[in-house]
Amino acid sequence: MKAELLDIMPEVTDRERAEEFSDQLENLLVEVGGIFPRADLRLRAARCIRGLLSPVSRKNGWQLAEYGGDAEPWGQQHLLDRSVWDVDELRDFTRRYVIDGLDDGGRGAGPGGAGVLVVDETGFAKKGRTSVGVARQYSGALGGVFPCQIGVMAAWATGCGQALVNREIYLHKEWADDRARCRTAYVPDGVGFATKPRLAERMIARIVPDLPEGRVWVAADEVYGRDGAFRAFLEENHLPYAVNVQANHTVLPRPGSYGRFRNRRYRTPHILAAQPPYEEKPSNYWPRVMA
Repeated sequence: MKAELLDIMPEVTDRERAEEFSDQLENLLVEVGGIFPRADLRLRAARCIRGLLSPVSRKNGWQLAEYGGDAEPWGQQHLLDRSVWDVDELRDFTRRYVIDGLDDGGRGAGPGGAGVLVVDETGFAKKGRTSVGVARQYSGALGGVFPCQIGVMAAWATGCGQALVNREIYLHKEWADDRARCRTAYVPDGVGFATKPRLAERMIARIVPDLPEGRVWVAADEVYGRDGAFRAFLEENHLPYAVNVQANHTVLPRPGSYGRFRNRRYRTPHILAAQPPYEEKPSNYWPRVMA
């Protein structure tokens, strides 16, 4: 009797994985290189990206420069501050690269295998007053009110992973009202104050044309969920969503149907604000609401 040969995949070593990743990174750097018009900028950008992916403990100018073989940080600082290249073009390239790389063929993390576009903000602690948008403001990431910048972020999540695909800086009102300060920080004259939900809408409008049609859900926390205009924006663009709202937020049986259901207004169950264990609640505690 002839023994059947088993198709056993050879073991892939860590070195082979590292070499494959290195090759993919080199290909990516070649694609990105066209965004930087000069050879020295392309070299510094490649060193910056490698430094950000490295195990360097702090990703500041000095340590990124040292990791790239420079004795001083001026080259990295020039790349990120004074050199001329299109940051929005790099943003758009990154978005397309992420969406293409995380394509899972409809086996996404959201309902029905859809991908999930996650919107949230984060804070960056700052000590000075010159960084764009820095002010004493609340940041959940920092755990209170601190001098910081706030960035509104968007991430794309599928069954293959997740990554950031868009960003907007939140320009605090004290900045928007001080145009001289804005000009000193190179904020364009056309940029004014906008709330976080409005910034999120701008990002989503840029992202949606690149996402798989009909396979997108949007997720966001209460900052966006309690904003009726933000929810209306998603509905107008036919984007299903799951957002946090306050425990006493009024929910109608069907969006826009208040007139037909005047005497049947629903409120979100108190269980939304309750602490675990949720299983102690009876199975009929949740009212069924048409969406």
